[in-house]
Parts: sequence; C-alpha cells; structure tokens
Amino acid sequence: MQHDKVGSVMTMDVVRAVYDTSFEEVARLQADHRIGGLPVVDDDDRVIGVVSASDLVAHRAVAPGPHRTRRRFGLPALSPAARGRATAATGPTAGRLMSAPPFTAHAEDTIVEAARTMARRGVKRMPVLDEEDRLVGLVTRRDLLRVFLRPDADIRDEVIDEVLVRVLWLTPRSIDVSVTEAVVTLTGPLERRSETEIAVAMARRTDGVVAVVDELTWRLDDTRLRPDGQLLHGVADDRLRNL
Repeated sequence: MQHDKVGSVMTMDVVRAVYDTSFEEVARLQADHRIGGLPVVDDDDRVIGVVSASDLVAHRAVAPGPHRTRRRFGLPALSPAARGRATAATGPTAGRLMSAPPFTAHAEDTIVEAARTMARRGVKRMPVLDEEDRLVGLVTRRDLLRVFLRPDADIRDEVIDEVLVRVLWLTPRSIDVSVTEAVVTLTGPLERRSETEIAVAMARRTDGVVAVVDELTWRLDDTRLRPDGQLLHGVADDRLRNL
C-alpha cells in the first residue's frame, strides 16, 4: 500500500526562531507569514519547543511593562530610550514563551500516524524531523486533511486491490467490502482466522480510513494450532508476523 509519508505533504520552508528571539520578532514573523506558531530550535537545528500566537497573547495579558511598574510605585516614568533598553534586557524571548517539550513527527511517519498524534495531543501543527531529529519541515492539520478527504469509492478500490488481491491472494469478490464516510466494513467468510486479522489490520492502515468494522468469519482457527516456536508458513502468516 502507498501510505503517503508526512514528508510528502509537509512545508519545507519553515519559519523558525531561536531561544533568544525577541517577543517582537516572533510576533512580526507570525504576522508577516500569517502563521499561528513557529518552532524554536537550538544551535544544531533541533526543535526544543513551539511558540504560538496564544503564547504571545497570554503573555501580553499578564505581563506589565517595566515603565508601568515604576509608575505604580511612584517612581518617575522611563524615557522611550530607557524603556527600549529595559525591554531588550528583560523582555520575553521565544525560549521563555515556548511550549515544551514539543510534539513532533518524522518525515517517514505515515500521514495516518501524524493525524492520530495531532488529534490525541490537541495540536494544529507539528514540526517535522529527519532521521537525526533535525528540523526539515512543518505539517498542519490542513496538510493532513487532504488525505482524509478521499472518496469512499477510492478507499474501497484500494482495500480490494491491495489487501484482498495482492496480500491475501484472493479474488476481488471473496468478501464484501463496503465503505461509508471512510468507515470500512468487511463481511464474509475466509479460510483461516489469521487471514481475517490481516485483512482488518491492513484495511485499518489504508490512507483515509477512519475505522474498520470486522464482520468476517473463518473456518479454521489456525492461531490456536501453532505450538510455541513453530515457524509460520504461507504468505498470510508472513504478513501477520510483520504487522
């Protein structure tokens, strides 16, 4: 099966910040590029956190400027030049505002895996890392959504062609495959229980599938006939061992 990788849909030209990037620069980058957040990287381009627009808003809502503090205690207000120097010395940076540790994906992860991570973590975007955990891209919910908008007919065709025919060596109509709103239902008899497990597992991994309803039956429960240490035989057993 194709199983598109995160690297095939990610944005490679990533706007990023370093730990000492100022609040104002982070805000400018987000506004100029119309993005809701950006990764924060260290000297080796490894992601150490993510700073979002909500992080900036939260800071502005609770953090008074140094000149306001002086006025509250009856001290003279700072001049514009002095206020600028104070802000540069004590102002927030990307490293202080970021959320850490970051939730990330790897370029070789499947789109389905990344989508599940986003849903589980409640995030809208994730930095994408290479094999050495360095930043190579950024993936958003919108990027992943394109995969999950596959027509039901396309999903059904792939399950039949890839799972039934190519993996299990069955005829296209050996079992009934129906797809409704990306939910796959498998119905009918197969020879061995291990084949039903393979069919369900691989259908679930098909791009665009939300869930799989298992209504398969089997004649022989070969999962109980294998003694410990016995080698698996046949194409179905080879596939089951690798799932």
